Amino acid sequence: MSERDATTYPTDPIDLETRLTKDHHLSLKLWLRMLSTTVMIENEIRNRLRAEFDITLPRFDLMAQLERHPDGLRMGELSKRMMVTGGNITGITDQLEQEGLVMRVIDKQDRRAYSVKLTPAGRKAFKAMASVHEAWVAELFSGVDAEQKSQMISLLSSVKSELSSGEKQNEKE
Repeated sequence: MSERDATTYPTDPIDLETRLTKDHHLSLKLWLRMLSTTVMIENEIRNRLRAEFDITLPRFDLMAQLERHPDGLRMGELSKRMMVTGGNITGITDQLEQEGLVMRVIDKQDRRAYSVKLTPAGRKAFKAMASVHEAWVAELFSGVDAEQKSQMISLLSSVKSELSSGEKQNEKE
């Protein structure tokens, strides 16, 4: 038998988990399982968005943020929410603006700043993409029953809460 974990089989895809050996800590195994699964799902969604709508995942994500905020969001707020640099947001916004899907508007609270919002065409395009996207996600998780999904959400919420409280503690110090 190889150095790989006994729960990993030769038919498994080559991914982040292939780094593991039987000696690795269970927490590391869990983290790499979550990460590799996330990457697989993200890649599938990315490929489907490109094939079906000729749009990238970051462009879809930016539109999703704007759909939730009809009055628009400042570039800095978009950057924080999407966890990417301001330069990335500017590039994505420029592309979507050229296609007539978003527009920049002077921020009502600070006339020196701009907010970005969906245009009517952008709202219509996003609505069509979002319903298909939701169906894809449901399909990708179809092998997990509702109770298991609830358990996973609860467990991951505990981890997220613990991490958030650690961040808050570090900010105080």
